[in-house]
Amino acid sequence: MQVRPVIACTGLVAGTLVALSGTPAQAASATQYVSPTGTTSAAGTLAAPTTLATAISRIASGGTIYLRGGTYAYGSTITIPAGADGTASARTTLTAYNGETPVLNFASQSESSSNRGLQLYANYWHVYGLTVSHAGDNGIYVGGSNNVIERTVTSYNRDTGLQLGRISSSTPTSSWPSNNLVVSSESHDNADSDGEDADGFAAKLTTGTGNVFRYDVSHHNIDDGWDLYTKTDTGAIGPVTIEYSLSYGNGTLTDGSQSGDGDRNGYKLGGDDIAVNHVVRHDIAYGNGHHGFTYNSNPGTMTVSNNVGIDNAERNFSFDKGTSVFRTNTSCRFAVSGSNDKTVGDADSTNQFWTGTNGSRCSSYSGALGWSFASSGALRVTFGGTVVNP
Repeated sequence: MQVRPVIACTGLVAGTLVALSGTPAQAASATQYVSPTGTTSAAGTLAAPTTLATAISRIASGGTIYLRGGTYAYGSTITIPAGADGTASARTTLTAYNGETPVLNFASQSESSSNRGLQLYANYWHVYGLTVSHAGDNGIYVGGSNNVIERTVTSYNRDTGLQLGRISSSTPTSSWPSNNLVVSSESHDNADSDGEDADGFAAKLTTGTGNVFRYDVSHHNIDDGWDLYTKTDTGAIGPVTIEYSLSYGNGTLTDGSQSGDGDRNGYKLGGDDIAVNHVVRHDIAYGNGHHGFTYNSNPGTMTVSNNVGIDNAERNFSFDKGTSVFRTNTSCRFAVSGSNDKTVGDADSTNQFWTGTNGSRCSSYSGALGWSFASSGALRVTFGGTVVNP
């Protein structure tokens, strides 16, 4: 990865939740290296790595923080504070070093809404190649805008693995997180003690426009794969795009644990009868514990196209009202009886919904599910070894 020149000195911005006392004062740096054994007093070079909190306080706008592989044990939230921004032409980068795997482990945190793992409150950052696990709340929480979150894994956190939402209750609607891209990322086995809140990915309650999930995989979370919930108190969120993604096995953790309180949908697309015109295209919902794709009381005009629902426990597609447009969707059943699909809106003959028999396109989805990320980051999905990319 190319190291960019120093553009501006950001310094330490108030509001970070990690104490940086003892960090030596120095000019903002274009490059910082971090390792599990790094120290606050180290220069942040490859030979003398520092800590992640120190690197965040030192990095210049447009610079790069490299995380060496290994496990980083944290008891407190790591925050990239508001104001520590990159730019549209030169994002500030937080990345795994040279193909290594840095794991940010927050297992010592108790379950609490104040105990997130990594908070990204700044704008124009690129976070790449990190695993964030066992946080007391969200693994990664994005409150800033124009960020790229790529090749991350959020797992075993005690609320939603990766969530977008406002920074605080006083954040105006105009500053809700917007234009973020979550790409080629995985979120799994996130579970709260109540068994009803921890999703794989969420852009809900307080998010702006232009947020996109692409080539992502959400599986075996206790609640939903994706949650775009809205409620009357905060009003409509901005339209979200979910594309070329996969949601499977949600409602059951990989160890077989379940909760009767979880919603267990693949893609939950609304709440409180608030209309939001989301775009859901080229996605697969497989074997989730409730619906595959559900409007969840969103009466808007969503674009629902080129999606596949397979063996979800109730409906593969569940849209009881609204004016959504359905094109070239496929619904199949092999091992789970479930219920007939319901799609209120504009659904033409390009769709093959389940009404008791499989359509001709279902033969492509009859084998065992497999998936991987291509070197480009694109999601590669197979059934029975046959590639059927979403």
